[in-house]
Amino acid sequence: MRYILLLLLSLNLFAVDATLKIEKDVEQRSRIALVDASPVVNEKFFKILLSDLKISGHFLADSTHYEGDINSDYLQPALKSKEYVLKFALTQQEGTKLLVRLLKASDATELFKKSYAIPTTNKAPFLAHKAISDINNVLKYPDISWINRYVVFSRYTTPKHSEILLADYTFNYKKVIIRGGLNLFPKWADKDQKSFYYTSYTGLIPTLYKLNIYTGAKEKITSSEGMLVCSDVSRNGSRLLLTMAPQGQADIYELDLSSGAKTRVTRFNGIDVNGKYVDDESRIIFVSNRLGYANIFKKSIHSAAVSQVVYHGRNNNACDAHGNKIVYSSRESQNSFGKNTFNLYLTSSNGSDTRPLTTTGVNQFPRFSPDGSVILFIKHRGYGSSIGYINLASHQSLLFPLGGRKIQSIDW
Repeated sequence: MRYILLLLLSLNLFAVDATLKIEKDVEQRSRIALVDASPVVNEKFFKILLSDLKISGHFLADSTHYEGDINSDYLQPALKSKEYVLKFALTQQEGTKLLVRLLKASDATELFKKSYAIPTTNKAPFLAHKAISDINNVLKYPDISWINRYVVFSRYTTPKHSEILLADYTFNYKKVIIRGGLNLFPKWADKDQKSFYYTSYTGLIPTLYKLNIYTGAKEKITSSEGMLVCSDVSRNGSRLLLTMAPQGQADIYELDLSSGAKTRVTRFNGIDVNGKYVDDESRIIFVSNRLGYANIFKKSIHSAAVSQVVYHGRNNNACDAHGNKIVYSSRESQNSFGKNTFNLYLTSSNGSDTRPLTTTGVNQFPRFSPDGSVILFIKHRGYGSSIGYINLASHQSLLFPLGGRKIQSIDW
């Protein structure tokens, strides 16, 4: 069991200093500048807007922090070389309000205007995300609504204690949802992000709960000796993939929520963990040590045959899937006494068309966005950590620093 927990819980003990190459031709992106018309200039909010524009893959944003009048159509001469100018005014008195105006740079024609408001100040990042995704839609670019989503994650606080938090994708907003005891492996229960599953190790037996983040209602789903992790949820939310070890060895089970019936999907005298639905949800990929080291395999839920998916690397200990796309983390060094290199790779469920997404450092916890267009991952560097994003179409990447506490698992 100690080995099983080590495989699942200690994927973030490494460091990294990798950067990603941006390959998309800048001419395919729209040149845009930001003009801050806020009563009090907010550098952090300006940088969040820049990040949203960059990771979309659709804009080439000017990093100059211009200032101006939200109501005026006057544009500084330096802005005439752009295609668009986004004027914004942020006020944070008795809540948060944001007014944005999108202008055509050549003649100051107004293309879009909208006001946003929330009753608190700490959720201001979500106003930035919503405004940029709306502007992206107005200009008829492919959808980037994923930037509006919550990230849910657990992090260790003290030995045998953790907390589960919600964050925006930049981690500028964070809120503790569960504290006290050892609560791990949060996994969104629905596409609308109303509830998530998590495992509590506080009692005598690991127990899976479902928590509604709006009402606080908590529902017990199931419990199991040894270990219990919800690794994936079917598209309609009716089935869960669970990693359980009732007899001491980890295997993957499928739970039908309507009937409560569990189907044992893998049977191996070793470790099978981290099941993910692929293809038409009649198959799964998972991590197993059946070759003597962690690697990625695939099998049908209702048949015994197992096939190897990844033929690269000697320790492929984390994966995620979207449709027939698979992202996995692969160890590419064997340093027994120091830090190792882990890179991310993108492949298909049949193992073809494999390509690297990172080239140096240690990159872990890869997760697809709901539309499969962006990958989230965790990067550790020296004594600090960052949350990273890779836009698969544009090859744009972003890193946001995290606090010093160690993240145990993450989902979005």
